[in-house]
Amino acid sequence: MLAGIGTSWYVALEQGRDITVSANVLNAISSALRLSPLERDYLYRLAGVSPPQAVLREMPTAEWLTRLVDHWMPSPAHVIDQYWDILATNRSAREVFGFTAEDHNCLVSFFVNRSYRERIGNWDELALNLVAEFRRDVARFPENTRCDRLAARLQRISPEFADLWARHEVTATTRNIKEVNHAAIGRLVFDSITLHLPDRPDIRLILHTPRSGTSTGHKVAGLLGRPDTDDGAQAAGIMHQGPPGTVAVSAPQVQERLTPTFLPDGRGIPVTG
Repeated sequence: MLAGIGTSWYVALEQGRDITVSANVLNAISSALRLSPLERDYLYRLAGVSPPQAVLREMPTAEWLTRLVDHWMPSPAHVIDQYWDILATNRSAREVFGFTAEDHNCLVSFFVNRSYRERIGNWDELALNLVAEFRRDVARFPENTRCDRLAARLQRISPEFADLWARHEVTATTRNIKEVNHAAIGRLVFDSITLHLPDRPDIRLILHTPRSGTSTGHKVAGLLGRPDTDDGAQAAGIMHQGPPGTVAVSAPQVQERLTPTFLPDGRGIPVTG
């Protein structure tokens, strides 16, 4: 009754009968039952209806984001938002990829920053994926016109972006292989994964792990002045050092800690306590 729905219709809904359910009805039921956002999302999906976009929580502080990427040291990590603006980088990302204070937007740097572009060995492959991912972001946040303005700007200043944008391809790639030609330490190969904050799906954490079977881990450790490690040690459990005063944890332990709160497709399970 609180939802304004007849008893017989509600029974049919509970029994899973073939009835038509509108978003308004599902919203009324959610409110009457005082469902949590996660429960409401589940109800919508059970009914075959796209759930409403979640209300974004408060933006994490710069200090919190910095601590987050620093815990992934000595491997590169950085954080971007829905506009692909760079919110935080750790020292390894700055040393390996050459991020500077002048690099404010990851997409702009990728297509416009010549020195950054020359470092990426598989630039063409990554460019195709990045543009297809960005087009998906534009569709995910249609109310924000800033993405449209960024796309228009990049089409003017980058012929490569304009060509790829005209293909209208869309992807949701969360894993990539990134090859880097570093002037000081040579060729590096990383496996990268993109993880989303569950309560802020517009914010992404990009983590890089030295590819198993390569000398990338050795080289990065030397570049950063850290103790040397065995080839592929990252995949086997290399220790990721946090800031002073924190406890070192291995790569599997970091992944285990991140898994409850970060999932590649943007979904997540709230963690309490």
